[in-house]
Amino acid sequence: MLSALMISFGVIFVAELGDKSQLMAMTYAIRYRWWVVLLGITIATTAVHLVSVVVGHYLGLSIPSDLITIVGGLAMLVFGLWTVRGDELDDNESSRAARTGASVMFAVMSSFFLAELGDKTMLATITLSTDHNWVGVWIGSTVGMVAADALAIIVGAALGRKLPERAISLGAAVLFFGFAIWLLTEGILAAASTTIALSAISAAVVITVVGIGVIIATRSSRAARAATAEPVVAEAPSRSNGDHA
Repeated sequence: MLSALMISFGVIFVAELGDKSQLMAMTYAIRYRWWVVLLGITIATTAVHLVSVVVGHYLGLSIPSDLITIVGGLAMLVFGLWTVRGDELDDNESSRAARTGASVMFAVMSSFFLAELGDKTMLATITLSTDHNWVGVWIGSTVGMVAADALAIIVGAALGRKLPERAISLGAAVLFFGFAIWLLTEGILAAASTTIALSAISAAVVITVVGIGVIIATRSSRAARAATAEPVVAEAPSRSNGDHA
């Protein structure tokens, strides 16, 4: 078990360096509290690698990665549009990056879970579990990936303290869109049929159009509220008796 743990830790840690999941970890850490991002990654990684070792050790089957990759790409597209929409906020909402609501945790968990299904780290975990102790592979691969992503979280948290909020939001959106293109391209090229590829493209177009519509409607609503808000009138300073002519 110890041998399997050490081998899987080293393999997954190296495989994760420079991977899209590490870039995602940095992206989330730029905008949200580091411990929320790390907890979400840990939960998602634990679940994905448990599936991996079960598949590798007991079933000897591979999960159809084309559909999973396409779903992951669509999810990244949604997260990117969501980030752009959240960029336009009023003064009362300007501290949202420090909030740690359930939606942030769910976004981190779901995005990492989908991104890792069918990824090279999952395939490496499946391969290792075929001829090594599955418990050791599960623990080692999970710790290795979390350790690699923790490095990205440190970088993201450091950048988040130095960059303006608008630059952070736009940068995060660009990265999410990049992840979406990356995953969708991989999934479509690996699709088992033309129907799956066309369905993926159609879904991406629909999500983009709806997302843009929501962003426009949100901005129009906020602009209308700002236009109808009562202006603050400053009181004129009182004149002292010595000011009278």
